[in-house]
Amino acid sequence: QVQVVESGGGLVQPGGSLRLSCAASGSISVIYNMGWFRQAPGNQRELVAVITRGGVTKYADSGKGRFTISRDSVKNTVYLQMNSLKLEDTAVYYCNAQFGVSDWPSQYWGQGTQVTVSS
Repeated sequence: QVQVVESGGGLVQPGGSLRLSCAASGSISVIYNMGWFRQAPGNQRELVAVITRGGVTKYADSGKGRFTISRDSVKNTVYLQMNSLKLEDTAVYYCNAQFGVSDWPSQYWGQGTQVTVSS
């Protein structure tokens, strides 16, 4: 059994910051990619950032220069530091973790954490 749980969302003013956390737990062998996706009402889920087991990162253009993804492989936890937040960053943010031969993104999603940017 594998569980993926996000936390850290909330309400923030434009220009503010939030730090999201995602912890994977359960019967875990090896986690390869871990990443953050987001979905706003009426929109498709989109990639925000990904980090590999070796620490290689990739960002969508929307967050480049403002967001930073990092991970603690021992704790099986991935973080997303979001700075200079904009109104368009408002969405439910989901964590995904890739195990073994699973596809990317895998079937292991967190429940989502709401990020609302509003003045």
